[in-house]
Amino acid sequence: MEAIILAGGLGTRLASKLDGIPKAMAPVAGRPFLEILLNQLKLAGCTRVLLSVGHLHSVIQDHFGASFRGLHLDYVIEGVPLGTGGGIRKALHEASEESVLVLNGDTFLETGYAAMLRFHAIQQAGMTIAVAHQPDIARYGGVLIEANRIVGFKEKGDSGPGWINAGAYVLRKEMQWPGSLPEKFSFETDFLVPEIAPLAPAAFKVDGLFLDIGVPEDLDRAQTVLADF
Repeated sequence: MEAIILAGGLGTRLASKLDGIPKAMAPVAGRPFLEILLNQLKLAGCTRVLLSVGHLHSVIQDHFGASFRGLHLDYVIEGVPLGTGGGIRKALHEASEESVLVLNGDTFLETGYAAMLRFHAIQQAGMTIAVAHQPDIARYGGVLIEANRIVGFKEKGDSGPGWINAGAYVLRKEMQWPGSLPEKFSFETDFLVPEIAPLAPAAFKVDGLFLDIGVPEDLDRAQTVLADF
């Protein structure tokens, strides 16, 4: 198993809590948040992780070096910010497996990533997106699912329960990108939304905890709910 973690976020909304470290290194229950994600991947059987980094990347490199608990770590450094889409595209060029797991460096998802890869293979999908059910989708926007496939999205602001994009993907290394995409782009807004019909991603439903530490109140919440992970 091979994975990409997007760890180049600026963490603007967390500036008061980060004190000169990148968002993925935010302290959670006495350790960097990124360490929790790497532990998950190790337990899932992952052997190599590509860390897509940019802002303050030396902090991450100095902390983890070339390996973590037997996981081989490689760094894909953005000279200029590329957005989530540009970061994924650049990192996929460095991948070696046909299908690659991609995680957001500020999102925790309680699930089995090996099971997600098996689901992806069974579905014979070009792309699989993990989805989590939330009591209110207003902060995240929602996904529309039909027969295990994502067919559309609801915009942020719509309230009520539903499924959301949980920020974990299985992508093909040789994924075809539209030629109109710039070097810097959003994976969700500029790629997934306009291309959802031809992509027809498989929806991997997750029942476990979903937590995005990108806002201060959820980073505070993570100190207790992620203490045992």
